[in-house]
Amino acid sequence: MVRIRLTRMGKKKQPFYRIVVVDQRKKRDGAYIESLGYYNPLKQPYEVKVDVDKAAEWILKGAQPSETVLRLLEKSGLNEKLEALKGKKEA
Repeated sequence: MVRIRLTRMGKKKQPFYRIVVVDQRKKRDGAYIESLGYYNPLKQPYEVKVDVDKAAEWILKGAQPSETVLRLLEKSGLNEKLEALKGKKEA
């Protein structure tokens, strides 16, 4: 199964995460299929940059986002994009 999850980057005690599409069987920081953006929890307020178009395409293809990634994507406007894409497919 393909998942959309976080992979940790950065130094000790300075976490920085990439939002990636990866096979579920791979390690947390293993090889990934595609990078969708990043999440920096150290900035106030936290910083998230995501390619919502690509994320929506992967979800429509069957990729399952992790709980944390799902929350980040929803705050980035994923729900509106999914509705728009589903509307195009129905028409």
